[in-house]
Order: sequence, then structure tokens, then C-alpha cells
Amino acid sequence: MQMNFVYEPNASRVVFGVGAAKQVRDEVAKLGSRALILSTAFQRSDAERLAQDLGTLSAGVFAEAAMHTPVNVTEKALAAFQESGADCIVSIGGGSTIGLGKAIAYRNDAPQIVLATTYAGSEVTPILGQTENGLKTTVRDATILPEVVIYDPELTVGLPVQMSVTSGLNAMAHAVEGLYAQDRNPVSSLMAVDALRALQAALPVIVSEPTNIDARSRALYGSWLCGTVLGSVGMALHHKICHTLGGSFDLPHAETHAIMLPHTAAFNAVAADEFLRPVAEIFGGSVGGGLHSFAVQLGAPTALRDLGLKESDLERAAELATTNAYWNPRPVEKNAVRDMLSRAWEGSPPE
Repeated sequence: MQMNFVYEPNASRVVFGVGAAKQVRDEVAKLGSRALILSTAFQRSDAERLAQDLGTLSAGVFAEAAMHTPVNVTEKALAAFQESGADCIVSIGGGSTIGLGKAIAYRNDAPQIVLATTYAGSEVTPILGQTENGLKTTVRDATILPEVVIYDPELTVGLPVQMSVTSGLNAMAHAVEGLYAQDRNPVSSLMAVDALRALQAALPVIVSEPTNIDARSRALYGSWLCGTVLGSVGMALHHKICHTLGGSFDLPHAETHAIMLPHTAAFNAVAADEFLRPVAEIFGGSVGGGLHSFAVQLGAPTALRDLGLKESDLERAAELATTNAYWNPRPVEKNAVRDMLSRAWEGSPPE
């Protein structure tokens, strides 16, 4: 069998395991002398506790990270970084905090350490999504990739079940799109399938036993693989639509990914059935149907209208998602995307 591909791994240092968070002090000492600690307002107490633990290695806390990485928040954080005398960043949290750390590093090349507390996966990618004037754009650059990522399953035990579910489904979207990516390769595909198996096994256990450390470990492992796939190959329709819904209509990130995943996967299965066959096998049905049933089983949100999107917004969302050309295994036509969004808005199973 003839095979042609390019595989270019990203070079983050990954520290994984129960108790791994205790190593953050050593990791900061390797990268710099004083770290600005980033978090959302919700996780401010965690950031302040970490600052106390770091002692003189802490340059302070900035706890204003926000969803979709608004540029005005990044500018405020950059000022705080400069005023604090920090020379590196520690981001504790999920996608919002990780995104802010990456946005700072993109502008000043500060070294980053991430303590992941959700299943976002963006911590191992050189990709930054940021929002300005109601539009979310993405940029890829080597300076964006965090130098160190610490995965401690104990940090995810307190993640509420609903957030665990939507964060896990968000991670799965990276793996699903990676399977049919234009620049897919055997290594990224193996990672994607193993990631989907890990999350398919872990998330139902987390729903019934939120403090099960084995399930938390397996989900975190799966999310790491999903993020690695996201950083290794290009994404397509699913991520374009979710960026549109998030950046232009301010829909919550993980929930939007969770709702759209069965629909975008079913849409692309028409042209990429061979590559998505493992998805159907893992989830026991058709690609879209299997993913939708899994989401329902977990109690995940299934309707965009429940997130606040108006039916009158669907036309504009379809237009924005199809305005600029991008690669997708199936042609991206406005009417077909509009129909798909309509089903997602209603909460109907994908076609």
C-alpha cells in the first residue's frame, strides 16, 4: 500500500499523573523567575492558592480570562504582565484561561505553563482563537504553543458533571475532524481513534461517579490526544461553524461544540464515510446518529435555541460560515449548512 504523508509533532513537555500539579514550582523555576498566574474570575481562589504555594516565584494573579479570548481582555492582561515584572505565565483552567495565556505569548513570546482543569485540548496546540468586533479569528504560530502542560486528574474531580460532559464532547470534535483532515496522517488518526475510545468509556462513568479518579484520568488522557490531533492537522466545517456561533453570537464554546458535533460529522460522512467508519463503530450506529445518541445518554445539550440563538440568526450564521473558502471533505454550500443549523437549532437528530 502506497502511503504519502507529513507528520510534524509539536514539542510541548507533558507531565501527566495524579499529583502532577505538585511539580508546578519546579517547572516555573526551569522557565523563569516570576510567573503571572492566569485564571477566570470563577477560578480566582485556585489561582491565589497557587500564588501562595509559589511564594517568591509568583508575580501575582490576573483573574479576568474570558470566553472566546476577547482582544481587549488580552491587552489588559499584557499590561498586568508588564507591570508585575513577570517573565513567564502559569494558566490554570480550561479553554478561556489557556487562550488568554496563548494570546499573551503570541504578543511577547513569554514561556507558558498550563495546569489543565477541563478537557479543552487547546493547551497542546499552536493555535489561538481570539475575538474582536464580533468576529472570531484564528492564528497559528510556534510562539503560541505552551512549553509545559501539567495534567493532574485530581484537578478535574471538581469539574461539574455538565461541564465535564460538554468539555469532553468538545475534545471529541477535534478527533472526529482530525480523521478526515486534508493533511491527516497515520499517527494523528491513531491518536484520534484512541482518544474517542477513551472518552466514550470515561464520560458515562463521570456522569454516574463524578469523583471516579480512574475515569477522570482516562478522560484527561483522551482530551490530551484530542488536543494533540487538533494541533497536528487542519480542521474544517465543524470548527468554522463553532467559531462563527461563538464569536458572532456569543454562544458558549464547549456547549456549542457538543451540540454541533453530531450534525457536522453526519454532514461530512457523506463524503468521508471511509475515514469516519471508526466513529460509527465506537458509538454503535451511524456516525451522526451514534454521536447524537451518546450526547443524549450523557444529558448533554442538543439544541442551539437552548443556548440563546434565535431562529432569525440562522440565515446570518450560515452566511458567515460559508463566506470565506476553506477546505472540507464535502462542498460547503450555504443552503445545506442552513438546513444543518436548523436541525441543530431545533435539537433534532442529524440526518
